[in-house]
Amino acid sequence: MNPRALHQSGQSTVELALGLPFVIMMLLAIVQVGLVARDQILVVHAAREAARASAVEPGESGPRAAAAAASPLEPARMQVDVGPRGEAGSRVTVTVRYRSPTLVPLVGPLIDDVEVRATATMRVEG
Repeated sequence: MNPRALHQSGQSTVELALGLPFVIMMLLAIVQVGLVARDQILVVHAAREAARASAVEPGESGPRAAAAAASPLEPARMQVDVGPRGEAGSRVTVTVRYRSPTLVPLVGPLIDDVEVRATATMRVEG
């Protein structure tokens, strides 16, 4: 066997051992970004449902319940702010904020929870 070939094989193993943790961290970070993006989409949907509920019935309990029921997000991490509701034909604005947890191993403990928010406006129905 060629001693030079054995040396090259050992070098490849060392390079793999040094580079693999960085590749794994990057993949885990991409997964975490994907989970936050999914939560953003769910918050937009929850804001639309809350605005729809607020446009149909007065009060703040309806929009909060609609936002919680619209998605599998944890209601304890969600905050729903309902703007003033005027007469029929006016507009009502609802803002939903959600603290998206960072739970991916190795990456999650390095960063705090991310707050995502969405605002939706609908016309008040009579």
